Amino acid sequence: MAADAVATLIAGELAQPVAPAALAMAEYCRARHGGAAIAVLFYGSCLRQSDQALADALLDFYVIVDDYRAAYDSRLMAWANALLPPNVFYVEMPWQGGQLRAKYAVMSLSQFAAGCSRKARNVSIWARFCQPARLVWVNGNVTRRAMAAALAEACRTMLWHAWPAEPGTRAPQSIDTLAVWERGFRETYAAELRSESGDRALSIVAADKVRYQQVARMIAPEIRASGLPSGNVWQRRRWIGKTLNYLRLVKAAFTFDGAVDYVMWKVRRHSGVVLPVSDWQRRHPLLAAPGLAWKLYRLGAFR
Repeated sequence: MAADAVATLIAGELAQPVAPAALAMAEYCRARHGGAAIAVLFYGSCLRQSDQALADALLDFYVIVDDYRAAYDSRLMAWANALLPPNVFYVEMPWQGGQLRAKYAVMSLSQFAAGCSRKARNVSIWARFCQPARLVWVNGNVTRRAMAAALAEACRTMLWHAWPAEPGTRAPQSIDTLAVWERGFRETYAAELRSESGDRALSIVAADKVRYQQVARMIAPEIRASGLPSGNVWQRRRWIGKTLNYLRLVKAAFTFDGAVDYVMWKVRRHSGVVLPVSDWQRRHPLLAAPGLAWKLYRLGAFR
């Protein structure tokens, strides 16, 4: 079956080694959630950077847990994670005379797997994890296989949504698979509150063309044999995705240490938009979040 072949390919990607700095930071993030953690994924633009380059970057991780209550001392944090996953945190740690920084998300395995499927309400998980990732730490082979299967499903979900055809009809036989991936990433970026430009979709695919072509070839027979989504699926995804992203921004005000400064750094880095932040906004991020989000939107920081 194509799904088995894709999961095998993904399992090989997940097993590739990472830089010592990423390994150290992954362990630091995992340890914050004790025995509840069952896997740590390293993903994003830092994936192929050297140890030296990571000292000036922001590393991205997902910590997968089996029990939100066991992952936190606070019942409120556990409830917030279950209601509107994931919870996101910003952390720093000393490393070889410098400082490492990371942003990591916490999510249960069941919710993560659901987020990779076609039934997911928004694009957030499958759009990120149809891209290459590394399984930096895992608690056993059962979880390892479950993670590979979830990421393989994310690839199938992306291609199912992005493959061009008349709504509800079968997919065409001949297709430029790289263009399919590019379309998918453009549409998923538009379905979230993102500060990066639309050209980011092209650079993601260009960085690993052979990999994306290989995955598409493996999944194409399944796509061609099935009916594609009917109706304006991307319009619905944009409405759902941006609404959920806004709610997560508000939630982050009380779950994300240093949330305001992190958001301003991220926006400035990707869009060039600079918005001064007051001490009051830092002390009261929950109250400040709606106003800051609206000002950033008006300044063109995200679409």
